[in-house]
Amino acid sequence: MRTAQLMATGAHHPSRLIPNAYFDERFGPGVGDWLVQNLSIEQRYWAEDGEATSDLCVAAARQALQRAGITPEQLDLIIVSTDTPDYLSPSTAAIVQRELGASRAGTFDVNAACSGFVIGLDIASKYLIADPRYRYVLVLGGYMMSRHLNHDDKKTATLFADGAGAVVLQAVEGEGPTGLLGGQLRTEGQYADWMGIYGGGTRRPVDEQVLADNGHKLVFAKRFPKEINPATWQVMIREQCEEMGISPADVDHYIFTQLNINSIWETLDALDVPRERGHTVMHKYGYTGSACIPMAFDDLVSGEGLEPGQLVCFIASGGGLSFAIKMLRV
Repeated sequence: MRTAQLMATGAHHPSRLIPNAYFDERFGPGVGDWLVQNLSIEQRYWAEDGEATSDLCVAAARQALQRAGITPEQLDLIIVSTDTPDYLSPSTAAIVQRELGASRAGTFDVNAACSGFVIGLDIASKYLIADPRYRYVLVLGGYMMSRHLNHDDKKTATLFADGAGAVVLQAVEGEGPTGLLGGQLRTEGQYADWMGIYGGGTRRPVDEQVLADNGHKLVFAKRFPKEINPATWQVMIREQCEEMGISPADVDHYIFTQLNINSIWETLDALDVPRERGHTVMHKYGYTGSACIPMAFDDLVSGEGLEPGQLVCFIASGGGLSFAIKMLRV
């Protein structure tokens, strides 16, 4: 038996800081206060012209590899979670592999919107446990939604930001109590048309009409039920804890999709878990989609740190609607 163990984390954001005051000037007074009070977002970072998602991923990857003490040539697999890829094709992971010089690594992208990183963790752990050819895997979440924003749309332009987060995992011989543990996926496909970037694929190829009606930009087509995230998160957390023979109160740290602070608090309150166990970073990074969970995890590891034996729950949701949960014992 083998287990998939965490070696190191990394994170990166662009240099262009966008404070809430930017939106007060653009849309009128009070926007920044609303963002803080309802979402806890105080600022975010947007990419400069010429930057791409792979650039952010490469920077986060290099930090994680340095901390892990391994070289890019030792990697066996690179998984990039993103729904803002460099290109429709080829994969962003292939570009990351080239830029890192990870010549031995296989690559692929995961597009499950903002839940993709947790799905990437689940995939990586299964590779490491099941196949002896894989020893080191790099999992990345990369996001550059600023490229797909309608900057005149107050509902979207104020929320989304750019960044990348990384983890390096390794296979360790022997079955033990630590490492990446159970997880599950869930999808509510009836919401697939409610939020997304609906131009540019085979359903609506980019043409003059798509460009004219901003069909290549991110849109909230319908308002999601506000209870959908906390209700689904609670069910998935309870089911996963029951499967592991523990209670939600036994989890030391929760890393949620970093969009709505009220949804996070509602979930923790319903589970009788102290709010401080939900580590959040949206106040300084905004909403970085598929990168938000690894960026929050890196912030936790780099700041408070993790003590041996602690249990971390990654719980994510994204467009589709796609949900994923994964447990890690360090």
